[in-house]
Amino acid sequence: MGVIMSCIGKSSKNMCLDDKIERKIVEMRRYKFGQSKLKSVDSIVMMFPMFKERLKTLRGMFEQYDEDSNGSIEPNELKKFLEHLELHLKEKEIENLFEYCDLDGSKGIQFNEFIVLLCLIHLLAEPSSSVNSSKAGLEQVGEIFNTIVEAFVFFDQNGDGKLNKKDMIRTLNETNPRERSPARISKHRFQEMDWDKNGQVTFREFLFGFINWVGIEADE
Repeated sequence: MGVIMSCIGKSSKNMCLDDKIERKIVEMRRYKFGQSKLKSVDSIVMMFPMFKERLKTLRGMFEQYDEDSNGSIEPNELKKFLEHLELHLKEKEIENLFEYCDLDGSKGIQFNEFIVLLCLIHLLAEPSSSVNSSKAGLEQVGEIFNTIVEAFVFFDQNGDGKLNKKDMIRTLNETNPRERSPARISKHRFQEMDWDKNGQVTFREFLFGFINWVGIEADE
């Protein structure tokens, strides 16, 4: 986990983590997605039911560590979860990781934000030889997280590890020439993901928006 947290604690901690994720995605693009099976937006949408079912399996893990059953994981609960994963972090590191994954600033990590946390761990944590039930659960959804990264790469046409509005609209239009997405829909989809309204979508923002797009909690 040291790979994740090495720069946490600096004033630019979010940017630092975003940079690490960008580099990881660029690396995965180069060595893992040379022959991507994603050829159109439809090919991504068709996998939504699979994404939904597999990600919903993580709810049991979330509820296990939501000890007070209030629908969110607080810092002390996150600490226990990380310790169970044998990721031993300093208090400040846990605090900063919590803030990074608490996208809506509610002071609690809700289920969709918990998925963001797990994907972050999947992408950046150093592998460990020991196995426990939580780690086994993460391994089972590892390929799902990789496929979500592949979807991000599909939209990231210039390969810089982040999205802009031009990327999104061009991809939606070019991959569905017979059914071009109305500009207002493309713009709305981008705005849903651009949480900090800076004109770019990081993988963290994309993942949070993608979970909502899939409708992970629509029938909860």
